[in-house]
Amino acid sequence: MLSLAVSGLLYERLADSDEGDLTRVRAHLVREDSLHRVALALGLPEVLRLSEGEQRGGGAQRPSILADAVEALIGAVFLDGGFEPAHALVQRLFGEVIQATEADNWGKDAKTELQEWLQARRVPVPAYRITATRGQPHAQIFEVECAVATLGLAARGEGRSRRTAEQEAARRLLEQLKASDQPGGPLRS
Repeated sequence: MLSLAVSGLLYERLADSDEGDLTRVRAHLVREDSLHRVALALGLPEVLRLSEGEQRGGGAQRPSILADAVEALIGAVFLDGGFEPAHALVQRLFGEVIQATEADNWGKDAKTELQEWLQARRVPVPAYRITATRGQPHAQIFEVECAVATLGLAARGEGRSRRTAEQEAARRLLEQLKASDQPGGPLRS
């Protein structure tokens, strides 16, 4: 429901943009980070009912739980009232951001940019693997390696989620590749 409503609102706002730009903007708006901010603005941490273990572990502040709670809230409105009330809620929660949005303001994420960079040079896409996980289950840090075997290059990144760590590793590898792609670099020789 969330993606459908945001997609419709974006199409109304950015009708002249191409599908790829609209998809990228939608992905930014419905990702965990954005939903977490919405949950905080709504005051959801104060009203969530969690198990005793989740409460002790700080679950009411965990971005993934709060993002899921926003999606559940939208889903509940949809189930209770149908499309129009759910769409109105999404418009209330995201409308201001959507109205201020220009497709050019939302750059490609590092993984997408890396994949496009490699594909433009006919190099196979990178492989990602978790190399380490540290910390308590409710506050883990993931370490991920992003590697392009055919080029013999790899980079590591870390973050509070696997996705964040993958993005950081991709960003670092892309920096290496762009530096190597300069005149006289190993990819240009």
